[in-house]
Amino acid sequence: MPYPFPMWTQHQLTLPPQRRGFHLITREVVAAVPELAGVQVGLLHVWIQHTSASLTVNENASPDVRRDFERYFNHAVPDGWREFEHTLEGPDDMAAHIKASVLGPSLLLPVSGGRLALGRWQGIFLCEHRDHASARRLVLTLQGEEKQAGK
Repeated sequence: MPYPFPMWTQHQLTLPPQRRGFHLITREVVAAVPELAGVQVGLLHVWIQHTSASLTVNENASPDVRRDFERYFNHAVPDGWREFEHTLEGPDDMAAHIKASVLGPSLLLPVSGGRLALGRWQGIFLCEHRDHASARRLVLTLQGEEKQAGK
């Protein structure tokens, strides 16, 4: 029996500018990688090419969760803290860099049977930490074994 052929593909996804907050982007990510449906088992790596926004996975059902995340991070890392030295790009810039470092620039997600193997209440979030952000670019790299015909 031959082994499944490993495949790799990469796409870039540009998300339109968003207001500050936590934005559900699962559908956009899945739509940007059409090869996902043909992968039996694999991994999707999602990377954001910015230092003032980040990515996370969390509850996708209640918008309260997104608002509470925003409130928590704004309390923990306030804009315009007087001890910040990096202030040339505005009072929200250094706080945005710190929040992005805490949450992180990437996700590694399992793929099973042509779908992301997220839990029932999990979704992918763009965490926008700036008041006036630009469009955000993601690099989506899929690797895995393709589904075999008839399975």
